[in-house]
Formats: sequence, structure tokens, C-alpha cells
Amino acid sequence: MKILITGNMGYIGPVLTREIRASLPGAEIWGFDSGYFAHCLTNASYLPECDIDHQIFGDMREFPVEVLEDMDAVVHLGAISNDPMGNQYEAVTNAINDAASKNIAREAKNRGVGRFVFASSCSMYGQATGEARTETDELNPLTAYARSKVAMEQELKQLASENFQVTALRFATACGMSPRLRLDLVLNDFVACALTTGQITVLSDGSPWRPLIHVRDMSRAIVWGLGRDVGTDFIAINAGSDQWNYQIRDLATKVAELVPGTEISINTEAPPDKRSYRVNFSLYARLAPDHQPIVDIDTAVLELKTGLDAMNFADGNFRESNYMRLKMLESHIRNGRLSDDLTWIS
Repeated sequence: MKILITGNMGYIGPVLTREIRASLPGAEIWGFDSGYFAHCLTNASYLPECDIDHQIFGDMREFPVEVLEDMDAVVHLGAISNDPMGNQYEAVTNAINDAASKNIAREAKNRGVGRFVFASSCSMYGQATGEARTETDELNPLTAYARSKVAMEQELKQLASENFQVTALRFATACGMSPRLRLDLVLNDFVACALTTGQITVLSDGSPWRPLIHVRDMSRAIVWGLGRDVGTDFIAINAGSDQWNYQIRDLATKVAELVPGTEISINTEAPPDKRSYRVNFSLYARLAPDHQPIVDIDTAVLELKTGLDAMNFADGNFRESNYMRLKMLESHIRNGRLSDDLTWIS
């Protein structure tokens, strides 16, 4: 099986590559990435891209479609990947996450790619009160990032056919250790705060609901998408576990339990965070029984603690550091490496 992973040099890609190697040992893996975060290695003993067969550097807005020839599957991770970046670079988010991503999908179908696995997001549910959201519930995207996921799913639904099977995995919020760790994710942030300052500062009032999924379990879901033989030609499915629906304050409490000496500060005067939703993962449990999440929250927290300790991580001001993806992009621009539209300056 010949597989192309777009955005393979980010947070998920190195973990996914290992999972594909373990689950599909005969696979030929190609990577395509802009390299924005390629140097952001965290406690990595070697360059993760040594695990793949071919690495291509490039901009998704100028994607070399010939790469898709003879490809069996595409895993599309490539994106401007969170709300802060999407808000700061909305036009670029639209150009990459929407227009360029749709072009890659269309070209993949035209060139005979059989399977397309898309890293979608539960963030498209936005503010959702009441029962946990199912795949048939109304979408309420509140950010450029979430809107781009909705637009891409709509395009993929139109493209899907007997010869072009599409799996859109609506992932819960990612967490866990990676060779390219991000600390702009809620659980990862809380662990970093606990270790460096002994104080978890919750910027909201702590009440919003947020489903989580470990990055290894995200990778297991993608492997399921690469080989699924259930469902229809197009499926959009919530990928995660019902046991991983948490309120933000409960996540902070859990981290404090596992990192002794941690205090919690919650901004009770903060306006409610509209990004609040619980998610129903029963369809994924039914269709992918052998690929269910296996990492529990205690393990996720303790692995993060072990990984950060091994890095001698002690930056209490890490929210202004390159561990935050938006700050890394701003650093590239400030140092003349990227233009304002996130194009590399030669």
C-alpha cells in the first residue's frame, strides 16, 4: 500500500508514521509538508521522518499533483491547525484548509487514489448544549478553522464514490506526548503549567465541555480509515471515546492530582467560552471495535510529565514560546523567514 501523508511533520505525523509501520508493515509511506515546524523536536531520539520512505517539502497551495500518481491512499493532516492560528491568519486558513485541500482531494480522485482519510474536527459542533453531539446533529462552526473543516467535508461528500472511499474523522481535541509536542492544546498546557510553575491557570470559567483523544489513538483511527470495510463510500464519524468528555475544570483537577503540589486558579469572572460541546462516539465504537481508544487520561498525563521532565522543561513562560504553534509562525515572520501569507522567503 502506497500512502501519502500531508502535514506529516507536525504533532500527529511522527506518531502516525510509527503506527502505520506497526500496523501496515509493507506500506510505502510518502510525506508532504511545508516544514513550518520541522525543527520543533521534543525529546526525540532521532528525526521522525527516518521512518518514512520519501519526504517532499512544499506548499499545499502549490501542490505537485504528480505525487498522487500510483498512490493508493492519502491521509490529509495538512492544515493551519488551530483556532488562534486560524483567527490570526484567516485568509491563509481559507487558502490552505479549504481551497488547497479541496484541490488535493479532487486531484487524488482524478488520479485513481482509492482512499482518502481526512483529519476533521469535533470543533465544528461549536457551542452545543444538551445531549452529546452525534454525526447527524446540526453543525455550528464558530471559527475559521472549524468552518474550513465543514467546507472540506462537504466537498469530500460530493467527491466520494465506489472508487474513492472517503473517511472524515471528526477528532476530539488532541493530547499526549509526541516527538513534535504542542503545548497549545488544553491538557498538554495544563501539564506544562503544573510542572513549571505549580499553578494551572484556567483562562475560562472552567465550565466548557471538551472531548479529548490521545495522539496515539488518533493514529489508530487513521489506520482504521485506511482499511475500513464497513460504512458507505463517504463517512463523517466522531473519533474518540465517550469516557473522554471532560469539563475544563475537571481536566485541571486531574492534572493536579497526578502532579503533586499543583494549585488551580480559575477565572470565575471570565465570559463563558462558546467552544463547549460534548460528543457522542457510539458510531465509532460500533464500526471500529478493534481501533477504539486505549490510552486513559492518567497515562496521557504521566507520559507528558515524563517526556517534559526528560527535556528538563522549565519554561514558566512557555505560552510565549515556540512550543505554541502561533508563536512559532510569528517568529518565522519576525526573522524574515516567512512572508505575512506564510510563504517561505527564499
